[in-house]
Amino acid sequence: MKVLVFGGSGKMGSAVAWDLARNSKVGEVGIIGITGRRENVLEKTKKWINSDKIVLHAIDVNNREETMKLMGKYDVGAITLPDRKCSYKVVDMAIEAGLNIVDILEEYHRKPDKYEVEGLEIPNGMTLDEYGESLHQKAIKNGVTFIDGMGFAPGLTNITLGEGIKKMDQADSAIARCGGIPAKEFAKNHPLKYMITWAFEHVLREYMVKVDVMKNGKIVEANAMDDLENFRFNQLGKDEELACAITPGMPSFLYTRTQLKECAEKTIRWPGHWKGAGVLKECGMLDPTPVEFKGIKISPREFLSHVMTPKLQPLEGETDVCVMWNTVTGIKDGQKMRIDYYMWEEADTEKGISAMGRVTAFPEAIATVMLGKGEITRKGIVAPEDAIEGKVYENFLEELKRRKINILEVSSKI
Repeated sequence: MKVLVFGGSGKMGSAVAWDLARNSKVGEVGIIGITGRRENVLEKTKKWINSDKIVLHAIDVNNREETMKLMGKYDVGAITLPDRKCSYKVVDMAIEAGLNIVDILEEYHRKPDKYEVEGLEIPNGMTLDEYGESLHQKAIKNGVTFIDGMGFAPGLTNITLGEGIKKMDQADSAIARCGGIPAKEFAKNHPLKYMITWAFEHVLREYMVKVDVMKNGKIVEANAMDDLENFRFNQLGKDEELACAITPGMPSFLYTRTQLKECAEKTIRWPGHWKGAGVLKECGMLDPTPVEFKGIKISPREFLSHVMTPKLQPLEGETDVCVMWNTVTGIKDGQKMRIDYYMWEEADTEKGISAMGRVTAFPEAIATVMLGKGEITRKGIVAPEDAIEGKVYENFLEELKRRKINILEVSSKI
């Protein structure tokens, strides 16, 4: 199997390529860098992965003809690009080229998010929804499978909650709580008790946009950072006080699991984080719209990101943690039930892969190989909860365990 990784020189992309290179089913891993990255960055990634399966392609993903020609040489693809503009371009090309592909972007491409589109280019005369649906229909016509949002969140959140829903006779609510945080001993070293593990400007976007959630069986808009919840995580040998609030995530659930009365995703942070982020938001510092300052125009969010990023980078020896607690409630055999899914994963310091890299990149790599092997056959834009189910779900969990990623399922009566 030959796999092509888009954005393979970035944090997530390099971890995807690292995992693929160690899979016996994969014979070649092609890497295309993020737009603007130079060949020396690709070489550095190849040296770190340390595998003769790696083949570097120093081309620009914006070059449609060259990129589609390259796609024709591979069996399946994995996208780890940083924004919606690049992601949709590659998805569009892959569908046209007939390449099955997997993406980690926290977006449901069939129903694109209408806020802050990050330069997403829509064909003339189309709305966002029409464009998303046209991609889906074109993929079906071309016999292409595009697994959408296949990482940590969305990804593991969708898959586990999807499994919980299937176990109920009647599922009423599905709430995901997940997030990447500094290991506890390092949180005090950084503002907002936060440490960058992926694109920080995208994190700030998630704190600002309005979010579609399910309330009382209807899709309604909520403000990011609404519904603050403090909770105690006391599973898997841990006992920690944490907090979570609504952010964008699992957008496909609103359309694939319409039987739910309540559905939302919340991002987990250390206590105190959300209060600080809320002050920044209230002061206008998360606003992307440029304001005039001393004769120049500057985006408050861009400026904030520029100032904060150096202070949020991990210091030498610092590591991160990824936490997940998902809950499905409903009725089983006439009894009100809940099913909880817990995960607490830490960085692999020996291999130099962050916790966020492990729980985001590895699921994408696993799904990419499953797709390449023909285990996932549904065509069109396929959400994680529809791609990873049944026997595939069992195999997927086994693959996670092989990578020392463990998810605990607990059922209880209400």
